Amino acid sequence: MSTSLKARTTPVAELQAIAAELRGKIISYSHYAKLPHLGSCLSCVDILTALYFSVLRLDPANPRNPARDRFILSKGHAAPALFQVLAMRGFYPEIDMFKPDHGDGLFGEHPPTPEHLAGVEAATGSLGHGFPMGCGMALGGKIKKQHYRVFALLSDGECNEGSIWEAAMFASAKGLTNLTAIVDFNKWQATDRSEEVLALSPLAEKWRAFGWDAVEIDGHDMEALLAHLTPQSRVKPLAIVAHTVKGKGVSFMEDDNNWHYRIPNEQEVAKAKKELGIA
Repeated sequence: MSTSLKARTTPVAELQAIAAELRGKIISYSHYAKLPHLGSCLSCVDILTALYFSVLRLDPANPRNPARDRFILSKGHAAPALFQVLAMRGFYPEIDMFKPDHGDGLFGEHPPTPEHLAGVEAATGSLGHGFPMGCGMALGGKIKKQHYRVFALLSDGECNEGSIWEAAMFASAKGLTNLTAIVDFNKWQATDRSEEVLALSPLAEKWRAFGWDAVEIDGHDMEALLAHLTPQSRVKPLAIVAHTVKGKGVSFMEDDNNWHYRIPNEQEVAKAKKELGIA
């Protein structure tokens, strides 16, 4: 079995078009399957697009290739976004999501176990668990002298969890330079502004204090995402604080925390897709 993998090379304009298409698919599926967390899905679409269509070394035909890069959706409630990305990337037919049983219940609010759905690296949902698993995968790669990279996508609200900071200290102590944490900083969590719930700021400085390199970028700027997600020589793990907008891409969803729970109706789906230019 070959373990040679290469990342795809996709022009920025094409990545932006893919992101718009994905947003439309996610919104439509939220309506179809009655899945919430739509705002949280839309805020991270550009990050997922950059990773899966230009950065990660993956082979959908051989999803367990030991040389593959690993992606952990630590903010597991954005699973409906990940499901669409994996389908578009070719890990399974999109039609599987539209079976009467929703693919045996695999395409729900959170990712299932890797054994049940190709492309998923970890079942996540309880916030604060995925990122530590990513640390373990990165350490395993170091021990086995394998050259894969590990990426974990966190929510800003998830950074309230002590397990995140314990894992951050662990990664720094073990020199996990093959690990990147991306914080989808959309400024909201379940019931309030993130900064009103706990004192997150200064978030990048917190990561630096825990022994990481840290950068702040616009999480919807595809060029900035590619610049910081592509392989670089490092002496510390990397944290990317990606400033995003909850509900990004649809004017009546943007920065409106009602879309953490609301399901769009048929008219709202049509209106959103028209705004996205995919009607």
